[in-house]
Amino acid sequence: MIKFMSFSSGSCGNCYFLGVFAEGADGSRKAECLSGVLIDAGVSLRSLKGSFEAVGLSFNDFSSILVTHDHLDHIRSLGSYCKRLHKSVWSSEKIINALSHHSYTLDNIDAVRNVLAPDEWNEVTPLLKVRYFVVPHDATQTIGYAVELSDPYPESPEDGTRRFVIITDIGAMTDEALQWLGWADSVVLESNYDGNMLAAGPYPIELQDRIRDGHGHLSNAQCADAIRQFVTPDLRNLFLCHLSENNNTPRLAYESALEAISHLDAESFNRIRLRPLPRRSRTELMTL
Repeated sequence: MIKFMSFSSGSCGNCYFLGVFAEGADGSRKAECLSGVLIDAGVSLRSLKGSFEAVGLSFNDFSSILVTHDHLDHIRSLGSYCKRLHKSVWSSEKIINALSHHSYTLDNIDAVRNVLAPDEWNEVTPLLKVRYFVVPHDATQTIGYAVELSDPYPESPEDGTRRFVIITDIGAMTDEALQWLGWADSVVLESNYDGNMLAAGPYPIELQDRIRDGHGHLSNAQCADAIRQFVTPDLRNLFLCHLSENNNTPRLAYESALEAISHLDAESFNRIRLRPLPRRSRTELMTL
């Protein structure tokens, strides 16, 4: 089975876990993690350790770290992870090269850096393959990830391969991103701000323009419009990420996305787990 956990999602920090698990032999033992990755490194090592321990996991349950881009809320603790955990760090060549010169990572990343080959699947850890696609956002480069996970003990034959896509920061939707979102059965997608709250809020017009200019963040309305285009009856999980603390609320993001899937037939609609991810706290370890 495939499990997912968010440790933090927002400008305060971003970090997620994705893993392949085997259930205990008699159903009474704790599920064993066979293969796992982190996505981004925006929470402290101490916080990460505590969150893992709270769900019965440890640092041994992941072997690689995927980086989406080089903004601080996604890499603030990456240097510490590299120095103390010695896990492989993967990203595009452009991002990896930027991290080798970034003040937060330059002293520790070179020993663990790995470049993803573009336009093909890369096996970053057993049972888990990834490929990346570029999205518009005002970092050195920003990428989304498509992840293909092989479940060696599926509940049914169609569950043998699961498809996961994460886009944490994206200023405007692209055709390529929509194609990958439509391919996935589990999606993590930015729903950063409510347009009315942003316009009426405390941010100066220059910052508002930066958020809305196509290389900033995705609004609830833009997220909902994308969902209408990519949603299929195969979608099982839809997690809304990177919600703004000042310009959004979980309810507004949820209601906007809910309306976007409301046209589905009852069976498909009821199959989807729709959930905004909390900004400053972890979720439970969720089975996808």
